[in-house]
Amino acid sequence: MANLKVGIVQHTFRENVDANRARNLTAIENLAAEGAQLIVLSELHDSLYFCQSENVDNFALAEEIPSDFTEFYSQAARDNGVVLVTSMFERRAPGLYHNTAIVFDTDGSMAGRYRKMHIPDDPGFYEKFYFTPGDLGFEPIETSVGKLGVLVCWDQWYPEAARLMAMKGAEMLIYPTAIGWNPDDTEDERKRQREAWITVQRGHAVANGLPVVSVNRSGFEEDPSSQTSGIDFWGSSFVAGPQGEILFMAPDNAPCEATVEIDMSRCENVRQWWPFFRDRRIDHYAGLLKRWL
Repeated sequence: MANLKVGIVQHTFRENVDANRARNLTAIENLAAEGAQLIVLSELHDSLYFCQSENVDNFALAEEIPSDFTEFYSQAARDNGVVLVTSMFERRAPGLYHNTAIVFDTDGSMAGRYRKMHIPDDPGFYEKFYFTPGDLGFEPIETSVGKLGVLVCWDQWYPEAARLMAMKGAEMLIYPTAIGWNPDDTEDERKRQREAWITVQRGHAVANGLPVVSVNRSGFEEDPSSQTSGIDFWGSSFVAGPQGEILFMAPDNAPCEATVEIDMSRCENVRQWWPFFRDRRIDHYAGLLKRWL
């Protein structure tokens, strides 16, 4: 596929799950009408970002596979003829939960899933309380628009994850995301954080010769525990080409829906010009399997 139209859904969210789903569905319908073939939603888009506090009541938000969640988004993909990347709080078994991305193909079938591998535990982002680290590895998901290297949020800081997806044949890296500032951060600190986030993912595009699609939520969400000042999700969803070039950048302070066209044929050319895979010294990388040297 030479050209691929990707739909970006950067939304703010409410406590009401049905309202969030309805708004996502409208976005999917609008983007499909604009010609989007692949649509990407942000991380944990069914609800507010509940990981700001450790509260066992939040486990009620989790759903099994299959469930109402999978049925809703399966039908959305099928009715609109798109490949759809979604993100859910998965209840795998009693006391066992994951942060899981599910990809639906154009016929509504579940093309595959990815369970978030890197789980943060920081003020406002207490994900280790809720999520067990993924156990499905870094496996691209085969779809009608190509092999998608789907990762989730905190995974985006780890070049190893991107590299393994690329080495297994991923044709694109996709990161559903929920990341933002503490409102107490200075303007300079906010700028540093956002630019680091963009830069590291552009680096994954360059190092692997692949497009990167990163979709964040936007808007302020209060910390229900009042232990922090909440999170101001910085939006800034973007698409980068295989040389790290920015093809699209959403605003940092508002919802955004957009269709971005990617020339997928450039990836092969870029890898020919910059043959990083050819020149890797795999005979000297054993140390990467250790925690520290």
